[in-house]
Formats: sequence, structure tokens, C-alpha cells
Amino acid sequence: MIEMQYLAPIMFGSLVFAMLIGFPVAFTLGGLGLGFGFYAVSQGFFPEAFLSNLPLRLFGIVSNELLLSIPFFTFMGAILERCGLAEDLLEGTGQLFGSKPGGLGFAVIIVGAILGAITGTVAASVIAMGVISLPVMMRNGYNMRYATGVIAASGTITQLIPPSLVLVVLADQLGRSVGDMYRGAIGPSIMQTGIFLLYTLGVAIFRPQWVPPLPEEARTERGWTLVKRVMWGMLPSIVLIFLVLGTLFMGLATPTEAGALGAIGGMVLAALHRRLTPSLIWQAMDSTMRVTAMVIFILLGSSVFSLVFQGVDGNKWIEHLLSNLPGGPVGFLIVVNIFVFFLAFFLDFFEIAFIIVPLLAPVADKLGINLVWFGVLLCVNMQTSFMHPPFGFALFYLRGIADQIFKNKAIERPIESKDIYLGAIPWVLMQLMLVAVVIFWPESVTYWLDKEQKVNVDDVKIEVQIEDTSAPDAAASVASGAASAVPTPAPDQLNVPAPDVAGDDDPTKAVKDAIGK
Repeated sequence: MIEMQYLAPIMFGSLVFAMLIGFPVAFTLGGLGLGFGFYAVSQGFFPEAFLSNLPLRLFGIVSNELLLSIPFFTFMGAILERCGLAEDLLEGTGQLFGSKPGGLGFAVIIVGAILGAITGTVAASVIAMGVISLPVMMRNGYNMRYATGVIAASGTITQLIPPSLVLVVLADQLGRSVGDMYRGAIGPSIMQTGIFLLYTLGVAIFRPQWVPPLPEEARTERGWTLVKRVMWGMLPSIVLIFLVLGTLFMGLATPTEAGALGAIGGMVLAALHRRLTPSLIWQAMDSTMRVTAMVIFILLGSSVFSLVFQGVDGNKWIEHLLSNLPGGPVGFLIVVNIFVFFLAFFLDFFEIAFIIVPLLAPVADKLGINLVWFGVLLCVNMQTSFMHPPFGFALFYLRGIADQIFKNKAIERPIESKDIYLGAIPWVLMQLMLVAVVIFWPESVTYWLDKEQKVNVDDVKIEVQIEDTSAPDAAASVASGAASAVPTPAPDQLNVPAPDVAGDDDPTKAVKDAIGK
């Protein structure tokens, strides 16, 4: 027989082991939750009625209107991935910055940030920029490791820039509004983009041979033609960003409504580029169905696991482990981010958000940590999961693109996996640098949030109007009927000593005693 105090650690260890051997996460969570739940009931750790909460939790998930924003944003990203907007943005900005050393690197970073603000999916950004920019960079003598690194890293900015799906999921798990999560991510998004641009500028200054400018014959567009090309990509993007984020920040739309506006806007952009076909819509719907089903199944499984885990006091076990760490809240954040960083080698960001975050959030709240800050910090950390050699999904996307480009003879020699992995390391270090900045500078997140109205209780004054109660009380009123004809003696005739206001709680006590006599 397993004692209850050991059941929570065994549950958590079993979960980690099952995921490491490759068993599907959703079924691992649900199966372990039910198995340990039935065992706990058989041993009397909690009653059968405790599991009756499970149907209510599952119904609450599928009826959660906030989660409707996930298929809307996914559909929007799937449409924009294939509508030609990325090509217009990359080709226009590449021509605009191409005359300078590192110009194509600057163009990739800026376009990656813009695509992140309108698609919300890493795959769309990495694939689009890889197909368009990687052959141009290779043909013009760019360092292979820099080129692969900047494309993969610029695609992962999508994880952090609103309307990121990760922020939607974290808002749901932390019990905070999506609008607050999006506002909190503004500062780190700007800083991440700025760090990447500064690194490219440093490379252009100290290693200009790595990032040469485009030759004169490659810059085919100039003047008003180039301006129109850039604006044709930028203006629709700005309008779509306003439709999604502007309406949300201004309070004109809920996250689900903003996602619906984004989906319609993406279809309009595809129509403007003359690529809105039944085939495109079908592919976008298929991709949306797969992502949404995956998210919902993981969420249902994690709900089963977390209910049983709480029933065996797993939340108290986690709290005991993490609340007494040295360094207080900062020590807690450092340990948690190191843990999440290494966990991201093996788990997808959805799995981390649904499994780990619900265990950590109560401890963070108890330590007085702003949960929006905590959620954005985890999002900054989890974007590194796409860049981890050798398991990062962005590196897998780039690996597939590189092979296809070589087969199409767009580049002269194949790109080795070693170059992709080594090229990712500087960018992962820059992402970890941002994690440290957000830990030690929480205002980078909280500055963008609505300020709470603080009330100083010492300045609060309560004025109560008290009616005149100098008339005799109930004892005198009872006797007034019998002694109405008897004149009431004056106070000086009662021989009542002056009340000691300083030492007596009730100054009228002496008068009442005299009247009673």
C-alpha cells in the first residue's frame, strides 16, 4: 500500500516517464489521472463523490468561450501563411534594406515581428521566411550559420508577440484576461526584437563579410516602385493588426470576437492577393481542426490529472517544494525558469502550459508574484523550446525547407544540420538574456497594464451623523408614565459628581445610576 504523502510524487514521476518514452500526452494525462484516482478512492484517500467534479470540469472546458479564440487565430494564421503576404513583405523590405551590410538580416527580423503580430504561428513565419530569404542569403554570400539562425529566431518571436496562442492558453490557465496578457507582452516583444536587431548591427560592424550588402544588379526596384511594393505589404498588415489587437485593447471586442475579425481579415487579404480559393480555405480549415483538437484533448487530459493530483494533496507537495526556496520570489522565478527551460527540450509549449503552469501558479500567487508578469515570463522562456538543439520545432521546419531548397537547386550546396544547430545557439542565448531582464525588471511587463487604484486606509474618513440621544433611556421612559406629574429635579440637585471622561468609558453612567435611584 502506498501512503498518501507519496502518491503525488509518484504521479508526477509517472507522468514524466510516460512522456519521455513517447506516449501521447493527452492519453497519458487522462489515463494516469483516472488510474491514480480509482486507486485513491479504493484506499480511502478521498471519497467517490470527489470524482463527481470531473464531468463539471470537462463541461466547463468545452463551454469556455475564451478557448474559441484558438481556432479563429489558428485559421487566420493558416490563411495568411498561404496568401502571399509574407512574400510581399520580405521582398519589399529586402530591397529596402539590401544596400547595407546586414540588410537582409534586418528585413527578416522586422518581417518576423510583423508576421508574428498577424499570424500567431511559428511554422508560418519560419517556413515563409526560409523559402524566400534563405536562397537569397546563400547566393549573396551570407554566413550560413547566421542566415539559418536569424530565420529560425525571427520566426519564434511569434510566440511572444500578440496575438500569440501561447498567451491565450496561459491567460486561461492563470485566470487572467487575454487583454492583460497581450498588454504585458508588449514590452518583452519590443525588447526581443531590439536585441536581435542590435546583434545583427554588431555583426554588420565587426563581421561585415558575414552579412554583405546585395549587389547592384540584385536591387531591381528603386524609388516610388519600391515604396509602393513596401506599402502594399505593410498597410494591409497594419489594418489587420488593428482589427485584432486594436479592438481588443480598446475594449471594443472580446478575444473571441477579435479572433473572428482576424479570420475575416485574413480571408480579405487572401482575396486581395487573388489567392482565396476553395483549396486554400479547405487547407486552412484542416490545419485549424488538427490544432484545435490537439489543444482540447490535452486540456481535457490535464483537467483529469490535475483534479486527482489536487485530491491527493499534490498542490501542497508542490507548494512545500517551491515556497521555501532561498531568495524569496526571485529565487522561485529563477528555479522555475531553469526547470521550464530544460523541460522544453522534451515537451511542446501547449503541454507545458496545461501540465506545469497549473501546478506553479498557486505558489506564485502565494508569494505575491503578479500572475500576468509570471505568465509573460514563462512565455518568453517557452519560445526557446522552438530553438533548442536538437529538438526545436523551428529547427525542424528549417531543416525540411533547406532540403527542399537544395533539391530545387536554389542553393549550390546542401545545408548541414550542424550548421543549423550551431547557428541557433547565439539566438537562444539572447532569448535567455531577455528571460533574465524580465525576472529582474518586472516593470517591463507591468508598465503596460492598467494601473490599480490604491487606497490609503489612513486617509479614509468616515463621518456618521448621530441623532441627539440626551433624553432619558428606556428605564426613564417606563417610569415617565407613573411620574409624569412629579417635576424632574435639575442635575445640580442630584448631587452627581462630574464624570471622569479620561478614565470612564461611558460619561453618562453616573447620570443613569442617579435616575435609577
